[in-house]
Amino acid sequence: MATHDARSADGFVPFFRRYTKTWVHAVATALLTAFGTLTFVNRWFVALALAAYVVPPIVLYVQRPLDDTEGVAPDDSNDGATPPDRGADTTADDRGLESTPADRKPSATTDEGMPAGASAGSADTESRADRSPGWNVAAVPTEATLRDVTVTDGGAAYAVGDGGVTVADTRGDASGDDRDWAVVLEDGPAASGADLCGVEATADGDAVWLAGDGGAVARLETDSGRHTDYTAPAGITDNWLGIAVGGAAGDETVLLINGSGAVCRGRYRDGEPSWDEPMAPGGGSSLSGIDLADSPVGYCCDTNDGVFETTDGGGSFSSVGPVGADGTLEAVATLGHEDCLVSADDGVVHRYGGGTWTPERVGEEAICGLARREGETLACSADGAIYERTDAAEWNRADAGASEALLAVSVESGGDRAVAVGEDGTVLERR
Repeated sequence: MATHDARSADGFVPFFRRYTKTWVHAVATALLTAFGTLTFVNRWFVALALAAYVVPPIVLYVQRPLDDTEGVAPDDSNDGATPPDRGADTTADDRGLESTPADRKPSATTDEGMPAGASAGSADTESRADRSPGWNVAAVPTEATLRDVTVTDGGAAYAVGDGGVTVADTRGDASGDDRDWAVVLEDGPAASGADLCGVEATADGDAVWLAGDGGAVARLETDSGRHTDYTAPAGITDNWLGIAVGGAAGDETVLLINGSGAVCRGRYRDGEPSWDEPMAPGGGSSLSGIDLADSPVGYCCDTNDGVFETTDGGGSFSSVGPVGADGTLEAVATLGHEDCLVSADDGVVHRYGGGTWTPERVGEEAICGLARREGETLACSADGAIYERTDAAEWNRADAGASEALLAVSVESGGDRAVAVGEDGTVLERR
């Protein structure tokens, strides 16, 4: 439930972060200093100093092997991360949160022991009965980037993205609809065409809320497909970057976040929402993620390493940060009081419990999306990867078959249904 920039699967910034921890960088720094001290002899030593520092990383980046950069080891700088050379005999702590080495990418398996996932080329053409259990690429009638997704308690899935597009797959819902993914809203609330960045279902799955640019907000009834436009709540036309919903339909708490660091709370009663004046838990830093475990308890995170907890449904927030992350916080997921995970753009997930934060390295690219249910946590990343873990187990990279960046993931609270979405209309689903 946050906005994310498109990133390549192996960009220069992650590479340079690893490069700064190598002997090559140490030598280049020494040469920079040495030549710099000689500038009083001849000013051309300035050029030599700059070349000595700038040329090595550029050459290494261009000539690096596909699996890694020569002389540049995977980043293991985070204090809570598992070292890359660590073996498989890790021991989970009392809550099962030992990290998996970033260079280990085991395939996910089903309860029957079959490999999960299918290739991107074949998944779109196979029938559901022919697909292997696990993650598969879904055929979706849009090429717009999808920025958020929610899976309802009944197994229906709704995703939103650029241009206001909203798509849904309701086959798992009680409605019994047999259709595949279909467009529900082509241009968003009031056909404004505003980009949508957040979507969240009520606890019972009977309603879905959408939010995005220009103050766009709408409520969608899942049984009838009817949507009601509530754009500009409390007169606010800011770009909403995320949304969280707690409670059953008809008794909903709705929290919206924006780039000014504000949370706007709405309460839906008697067929209409009422909105409070926005408040800024962190003093103005842009909020990047928000999640409610239920109507009263939830968390939000910002881009300044802050995390804030509410126990009164967004009426007030208290700081439980800073997290101590090296990267910028991207997403948050919670199952209740003092039970929170936040992810960062350096591939690390941080766990909150007992008043402390514990880091775990999950991957090398930004972890853009997090989702939790009892006994399982899912994460998706900017290089198209999906990571799964169960309690008392380690992170596993699923065989998902995505080639585009994944920006959000959601899982059914009482079942195995899960969906991840991302760039160019990418949708991965697990049934």
